Amino acid sequence: MKKLLLILLCLPMIGFGQTLIPDANFEQALINLGYDTPPINGSVPTANINTVTALYVAVQSISDLTGIEAFTALDSLYCSLNQLTSLDISNNTALTFLNCRNNQLTSLDVSNNTALETLVCYSNQLTILDVSGATALDSLNCGGNQLTSLDVSNNTALTHLNCGGNQLTSLDVSNNTALTDLYCDGNNLTTLNLSGATALTDLFCTYNQLTSLNVSANTALTTLWCIDNQLTSLDVSNNTNLVEFWCSNNPLIALTVKNGNNTNMTCDYVGPKLSCGGLGFISSLSCIEVDDVAWSYTNWVNGPWSVSIDTIFQYFSTNCNPSSIQEHSTNKKLLKITDLLGRETKGKKNEVLFYIYDDGTVEKRIVIE
Repeated sequence: MKKLLLILLCLPMIGFGQTLIPDANFEQALINLGYDTPPINGSVPTANINTVTALYVAVQSISDLTGIEAFTALDSLYCSLNQLTSLDISNNTALTFLNCRNNQLTSLDVSNNTALETLVCYSNQLTILDVSGATALDSLNCGGNQLTSLDVSNNTALTHLNCGGNQLTSLDVSNNTALTDLYCDGNNLTTLNLSGATALTDLFCTYNQLTSLNVSANTALTTLWCIDNQLTSLDVSNNTNLVEFWCSNNPLIALTVKNGNNTNMTCDYVGPKLSCGGLGFISSLSCIEVDDVAWSYTNWVNGPWSVSIDTIFQYFSTNCNPSSIQEHSTNKKLLKITDLLGRETKGKKNEVLFYIYDDGTVEKRIVIE
């Protein structure tokens, strides 16, 4: 009887100090890391895991990460390339790094993780992502999901944001004053607010539905890719540091690249980096405003990445204002004649030639014999 009573008294102690690990693959991973011992029994000693600071359990066919809440000292968690459909890290308040990419997550809430600095959650099935409380967040990669909205207004420490390949219709980074690079390609964006992102250096917003793009406040910008949108006008005159500029396949009517830095907007390997040709670049764009007309014809009408001026637009100018174009002097002086490749020539018959004048105008002529 005394032995039986002792056993009964001890029963509540069974399981004390243990953390439940219902997923056998997760427990096996912990056994492999030395935090548990065989056989798999659905639990692990809490004392073995509550001081762990880094946990790597990627590519382990884990579908349930229950038990992660007991890793209270965890700083870094790598659980990518598993089969997770949910992930609760609300108890892991020391976490600064989380990589949960390539799972099957439909929602993720890191609002309780105020110390989190890096979040990699791309290639899931996320429709909800709450980063509102992650005020220390510096880098966020949530591309390749199904997000229709993304609020990063509280993440003022953010420097890197990749949200490409979602279903966003609008994005506002005006509060992200530290943001340096933004990748929002392949969404359904019709509005993009960059007004406060004054530190922005690299912007990739290709394959969206933008009808306007204001980069006047982004004076640090060095790279701008806005290919395949619905832009009818674009002005980068304020972007004096711009080096790489791609704006092809837009129905542009007005384009101003007169920013004092045209001579540095060149490609490292071949040809210029002013790319504004393509199917969307319709003939209604009759003039591109540039720093120097002669230089632009020599350097931007050659190479595979260049502007095509044969059928697309009429001329470069230092002032594309219609009234000023009409007021060009009738006593203008011919500076030189070039062919389609920008080579200076004396003039030939049956060939398209460009007559460049000292008042900034260029005439396209062809003399047919």
